[in-house]
Amino acid sequence: MEVKPFKKLKLYGFNNLTKTLSFNMYDICYAKTPEHRKSYIEYIDEEYNAERLTSILTEVSNIIGANILNIAKQDYDPQGASVTMLISEGLIPDNCCNEGETPEEDHCTSDSVVCHLDKSHITVHTYPESHPDKGISTFRADIDVSTCGHISPLKALNYLLNSFNPDIVIADYRVRGFTRDVTGKKCFIDHKINSIQNYIESDMRNLYQMIDVNVYQENIFHTKMILKEFDLDNYLFGTAKKDLMPGEKKKIKQRLKKEMYEIFYGRNIPKV
Repeated sequence: MEVKPFKKLKLYGFNNLTKTLSFNMYDICYAKTPEHRKSYIEYIDEEYNAERLTSILTEVSNIIGANILNIAKQDYDPQGASVTMLISEGLIPDNCCNEGETPEEDHCTSDSVVCHLDKSHITVHTYPESHPDKGISTFRADIDVSTCGHISPLKALNYLLNSFNPDIVIADYRVRGFTRDVTGKKCFIDHKINSIQNYIESDMRNLYQMIDVNVYQENIFHTKMILKEFDLDNYLFGTAKKDLMPGEKKKIKQRLKKEMYEIFYGRNIPKV
């Protein structure tokens, strides 16, 4: 779906709108034995340790055109990791509209620049965990990309989806606050959007079943995504499908799908 460019707003001052893109991304698997479950947690902790997460968030910063001001990162015992980045929009012409005009267009001199510290940040927290009885293991990554000014977190949407390749995504996008145009009129959103799906590449959209719950008058957009295709081999850790008995395959598949649907719909599903 092609997104049409939106006419730039001429602003009175700095763009104070806060745009926040938040994710819960989930990876689900079946680890048959306690050893397999332990190995799965160790694999996730190594694959998404604080150093790797920092690399991912650094690329997010590059994609949205932000400068990194500060990084705090931490690996946890026994599992999980966190990274927080403070970012700024960077150097822009002083007294210019920050919707993309060059100094020449706004009649500013090339050495008249200022760095706006615009209270922007990128964070990620990971939560690997395992069910003690049913063999279901899950990995959840919570990600927030919050920006103020011209830069938009939506530019990083596809990169983040490709970086985690999640089975389930719960995504929220919200625009908060207001800015003013040159006449003093308040602007509560500075771009057109009717769904987060507008900003997801078609190849990625085709992989998922998606549901929207949007509150347009409040500039709140919510999209839930779950993979359409289910191949049991992709959800087994430490065990191959060929090594399972037919009845065991069916039971494991039911457990996995129940777990996925409960996460997707946000409620417990009673046993039928």
